[in-house]
This record gives sequence, C-alpha cells and structure tokens, in this order.
Amino acid sequence: MNVLVTGGAGFIGSNVVAELLRRGHRPTVFDDFSSGFADHVRRLDVRVIEGDVRDADAVRAAMAGQDAVCHLAASVGNARSIADPVRDASVNVLGTVNVLQAMREAGVRRIVYSSSAGIYGEPIREPVDEGHPCEPLSPYGATKWCGEKLCLSVMHLHGIRAVCVLYFNVFGENQRYDAYGNVIPIFCARAAAGEPLSIYGDGRQTRDFVHVGDVARANAEALERDGVRGPINVGTGHRTEILALAGMVARLADRPPPIVHAPERPGDVRHCTADVRRMKALLGVSPRTDMPELLAEYYRWFVRDRTYEDRPRE
Repeated sequence: MNVLVTGGAGFIGSNVVAELLRRGHRPTVFDDFSSGFADHVRRLDVRVIEGDVRDADAVRAAMAGQDAVCHLAASVGNARSIADPVRDASVNVLGTVNVLQAMREAGVRRIVYSSSAGIYGEPIREPVDEGHPCEPLSPYGATKWCGEKLCLSVMHLHGIRAVCVLYFNVFGENQRYDAYGNVIPIFCARAAAGEPLSIYGDGRQTRDFVHVGDVARANAEALERDGVRGPINVGTGHRTEILALAGMVARLADRPPPIVHAPERPGDVRHCTADVRRMKALLGVSPRTDMPELLAEYYRWFVRDRTYEDRPRE
C-alpha cells in the first residue's frame, strides 16, 4: 500500500515508517519538523514531504496517490497543551479535520489514528478498557479525544475504515529529550549528565510503559487487517511505579544520581494501566514487558545519540 504517514519524522512516526517498509509498503513521510528529526528518516528509502497538517492545501497535495493514512502528526503532551492550548487544538483538531477532508476528496478509505490514554483522565477502574468513561484532565487529552471522535464520525458517515490506537506511555529508539516529554528520556538525560532525577509527588504513581517497537507493529497490523475498526489500547497491561523507574535508570548510569522530589504537576493522573485484550485479539500484538532489559537497550541508544547534551536547562 501507499501510506501517508503524518508526523513520520517523529519518534513514534519514524518507527512506524520503518515497520511499514519492512512489510513491503510504500510510506510517504509528511512532517513539518517542529519536533521530528530529518535523520530519523534520512536513512530510510522513503519520500519526504515537508508540510504542516494545519495547511489544508499541503495535506491535499500529499494525499494524492495514497491508499491509506497513519496519522501521527500532533502537538504532544499534557504540560505543553496547558502552556499553549491554542496551538494544541489547532494541530490536533484542525490538522485532523484537514487530513480527513483530504482523504474524502482523494478517495482514501482507511486511516490509523494515533490517540492517547490521556483521553481517559483519572481511571475509575483498572486496567482501563476501551469502554472506560473519558474525562481528560488536560487540553491535550481533550484534543486527542476530539480527533478520535472525528475519525469515528467520518467512518460512520462516509465509510472510511478508522482504527484509533490509544497509546499509553511509549518509549524506545528515536525518542529524544524533551522537557515536556516522556519521563524516561528526561530521567536518562539527567542520569547521563550526572544530575538528580526529579520525581513529581511521592513517586508512587504508576504508568504503563510500552516499547515503540510494539506500537509500530500495532499500527501496521491495524492498517493491514481489514475487519478491524474503532478504538484499541496499545500498552502492556503492566504497571511500573515512577520511583522504581527512577531506580532502574539511576543504576544504568556510570555514577548513579540521587533521586529528589518536586511538587505534583497539574494534569497528571495517579495511575493508568491498559487493558490490552483487544490489542492482542484483534491485532495479534503481544507486547514486551521486560522493563529492565528494555530500559537498558534504550539507555545505550540514548547515550550514543548524545542530543541530550544540547538540551535546554529546565
């Protein structure tokens, strides 16, 4: 298939592109490089179009000749969305509208939309299944929920096959340091630089950390399996305490850094673990759960990458 991958130069997007190539598809990367990196896709044999999903004409031009879309372009993160909710909404909502409209005009009939566990808010039950009530605690969670509903409405109105993959906490190769980003690269940057690992709150909060390789496989399977539709959680079903995570990362450093505590952040949930029965049954993806080994693999890549050395100081 010819597959347009919006946000294809980003952390998750570039891994999805590589997985699609391995399966014999012909992905085209569409990215504005606001958070993606050219070297993520430079080594891959893919067409790259520089463009912004908020530019309807650019999206329409990129959609020509495509058979499917993996829509990953987004403004990502709770803290970033709280700091700039207007940009968050313009990228995540308007950008998704532009993608769906371009699909309709071009006759493209399938989309895999990257959503987020942030749509659920603070869980009232765990593990969190796809029927859990949605009460997002940040603009980011709200805009991703809106994007998901837009995809599903177009599916019902116009027959476009939509699969919404809801990511829990993704980590792995190509994930660089971002002060607004995932806790794992932040911890790795601090550990590699010999700085204290700062935990918000008591550290007893838990997350479901899923490796990006499993996320990429879930995207590809969702694209290829004709009978699959609707929302699907992408996680592991296992929880990791942030305090335990900090300890695992600290032990990977040449000189283990101290662990310190900071006040809790607004918009953060206390616990969130995925119910992954639909992912296993519908996509056939059994995620890796060996966190110490996966973290060690990632830390080795992260230290080789070295972009953390140029990061702005928080």
